[in-house]
Amino acid sequence: MKTQSSATDRPAIAVSTRAGTSTGSRADTPAGSRADAPAGTPAGAPVGAPQASGAGTLLAALGVVAFSLTFPATAWGLEGFGPWSLVAVRSVLAALIAGGCLLALRVPLPARRHWAGLAVVAAGVVVGFPLLTTLALRTSTTAHAAVVVGLLPLTTALLSALRMGTRPSRTFWAAALAGAAAVVAFTVQQSGGALTTADLYLFGALLVCAAGYTEGGRLARVMPGWQVIGWALVLCLPLTVVGAALALAHEPVHLTAHSVAGLLWVAAGSQFLGLVVWYRGMALIGIPKASQLQLAQPLLTLVWSVLLLGEHLTPAAPLTAAAVLVCIAVTQRARG
Repeated sequence: MKTQSSATDRPAIAVSTRAGTSTGSRADTPAGSRADAPAGTPAGAPVGAPQASGAGTLLAALGVVAFSLTFPATAWGLEGFGPWSLVAVRSVLAALIAGGCLLALRVPLPARRHWAGLAVVAAGVVVGFPLLTTLALRTSTTAHAAVVVGLLPLTTALLSALRMGTRPSRTFWAAALAGAAAVVAFTVQQSGGALTTADLYLFGALLVCAAGYTEGGRLARVMPGWQVIGWALVLCLPLTVVGAALALAHEPVHLTAHSVAGLLWVAAGSQFLGLVVWYRGMALIGIPKASQLQLAQPLLTLVWSVLLLGEHLTPAAPLTAAAVLVCIAVTQRARG
């Protein structure tokens, strides 16, 4: 008589190793885990929770408000600090906050392969963008800067396509070029027919920040976004400490209520806490919906420039900001 092997005639079953846990391929994954999540669910979002949760929308909106205050707060900071001092000190303070959070939560060091990407984030977001925009705001109004930097999402999309090989539609690129043309026309009109030094600083800030955002977005696939900016800040700490010491020794400091408040906001609010609530909001409601909220950022900055700084807007500023807003909204729909 032919004997059958028990290894072949036994039906495959999941053997429970402890209460509520199985060793089968599907039973391995507890209900509600990432394997049960639909495609496109943001990392960290609880499965089954509504994408448009009120808490996520509120957190993402708070992030946008924090970012929209960056230029007015920088203008306040420049009342008492030199541009180099302001950038260096804000980075040191933000790094101390970030480092404290990383230590308190016992976050392990990133893998060695991620340090090059973190260096790009640090160069673009921690050093390059704050420094170039601060230099620009010495001679440019915050309203003017807000409109120019309103092109940042489109610049980021271009560098992302080059870096990561994405292929946006023709509609996307048509809207992107229209937004770019509106911003260039605005800057030339505002500067009397030629680009100013402040405009060159702002366009340079767009490029370095877009590079930092692109690399940060890539890293955020493998680590929480707040850790990306946290480690980038810590990576820059040796450089920014030396820079702060040198800058404070050569640039006069006149502490006022405005300058201190501006410094504290750009350090704690814009460069760290704003990013914490922003990334958490994205995790809860998803990147597409959160990005729609960020379309209001240039217009919010225009409002703050009037309320906090007493600037007077020319008709071209809100009209150009609205045109860029429409172009970016088209790109968001085209990418979907």
